[in-house]
Formats: sequence, C-alpha cells, structure tokens
Amino acid sequence: MTAVRFRKSSYSGAGQDCVEVAHVPTDYRKSSYSSGNSQDCVEVASLPRAAAIRDSKHADAGHLAFPASEWDAFLGAARAGRL
Repeated sequence: MTAVRFRKSSYSGAGQDCVEVAHVPTDYRKSSYSSGNSQDCVEVASLPRAAAIRDSKHADAGHLAFPASEWDAFLGAARAGRL
C-alpha cells in the first residue's frame, strides 16, 4: 500500500496548530459482491488501514471510508449471510 503524505492545509493559519490534508491515491475495482456484467456496481478501494466504497454511477460524488476493523467485520457478516 502507498503511504499517506500529509501537508499543511492552505486554510490553516501561520501558527504551529494547523489542519493537515492528504490526497489518498486509490485504485477502485468492481466489488465481487456486485452482480452480473452490469456497469452499475459498487466499487471498492484499499486504503492504508481502511477501505473505501463508491457507486460506479456516481463516482464523482465521493466515497465512504471505513476503518479496516469495521470493513473486516462487514465482510465477515456478508460472507456468513447475516446481511
């Protein structure tokens, strides 16, 4: 996985206390839970210590990111048929 590099936000003041932002490069792939050959699917990306999902129809609308522990719990429940 790619390391995340933070930089001081341009919206932060001149002091030491500031907001830092990072661009997280992601490579989305079609989720194995998306059905058929449809172009409309859920896409998933691996992030450092997290996972992100988005709707392929609205990729520019953003994503939902989940900590790795929550994503693992979700996948476990999905595989066990508890969802």
